[in-house]
Amino acid sequence: MKELVTKMAEALVDSPAEITVHEVQGEQVTVFELRVAPSDLGKIIGKQGRNARSMRTILGAAGMKLNRRFTLEILE
Repeated sequence: MKELVTKMAEALVDSPAEITVHEVQGEQVTVFELRVAPSDLGKIIGKQGRNARSMRTILGAAGMKLNRRFTLEILE
């Protein structure tokens, strides 16, 4: 799943080398903390949060298949 988040972010940003994804395992929820370059933050979030919402939807659908909950947090 960490690879999925990384690949989605790489497709959106100008500097993919600065992407870091930190995975925090919980008992029922796994949180992915995504960090990108400050200049790419707007591209990840998208207009009115559409890109971020879409990434979260894809994670949710993949989580249903694995019987696990995944959450995406975009950090500055």
